[in-house]
Amino acid sequence: MLSQAQLNEFENNGFLKGDVVLSDAEVEALREELDKVMGGETVRKPVLNRNMLESDSPYDNMKMIASEKVVQIVNIWMASDLFLQHAGNARICEEVAQLCHTDSLRIWHDQIQYKPPVTGGPTAWHQDHPLWPIIQPADLVSAWVALDDAVIENGCMWMVPGSHKWGNHQRYLSSTPDFKPYHKRPEMLPNNAVVEAVPFEIKKGQVGYHHCLTWHGSPHNRSDLKRRAIAVHYMPGHTRYEPVGEHAMLSYVNVQPGELLVGDHFPEVYNKQRVSI
Repeated sequence: MLSQAQLNEFENNGFLKGDVVLSDAEVEALREELDKVMGGETVRKPVLNRNMLESDSPYDNMKMIASEKVVQIVNIWMASDLFLQHAGNARICEEVAQLCHTDSLRIWHDQIQYKPPVTGGPTAWHQDHPLWPIIQPADLVSAWVALDDAVIENGCMWMVPGSHKWGNHQRYLSSTPDFKPYHKRPEMLPNNAVVEAVPFEIKKGQVGYHHCLTWHGSPHNRSDLKRRAIAVHYMPGHTRYEPVGEHAMLSYVNVQPGELLVGDHFPEVYNKQRVSI
């Protein structure tokens, strides 16, 4: 359970480092399972298993060399019971529920991002919720668990403190050549907004939380270290289906606009009154 000081930190910054929540053995089991899914060895498949930096990706123009890649797997839990079990991690879910001010949580979707050594590409500066244009309101929280130490050298995430309070600025976010966040229309920001990024280094097995409107991104991995992580994007029980755009999960929605987003592909993983997984 998070302390009041931690809750205040998240409220102020839009992100928070949690504790180490996975043992070395649990991390290794997830790594082995990830290798199987990436290699197409599982019977069940995730929603996406691709290189984010291929030519049809909005991140293609961030590539510095032709071989650059970031492996993205969406909803690995659909291919792996072990990752489904991880999504229901009791401690993580309890803490996310605290941050979301909710009594219940469902999986919106999960996401693997793997930056291989040397050729690991960047993840552009972005906000999550504007890229999820079928759900409201914008109060989801992600739990990002490192499967390798995520440090500056191998392309850890960077965050802009307080940016979750500024609204939707996704269309104006860009990057300087040295990967600092850049707003194309700074006059649209609040007068007290300070656009200054800080590194969000996370140890292997540790969890980091961030709000769905927090500005974040990660640069290239030029080290000889892998950078693997599993992020589970949790939605409070009051999250509604409000389609205004496309998303990879749209075809799995079986409710009407304005209704709560429920269903087999959005399983409940936390309820204060009971345990679902």
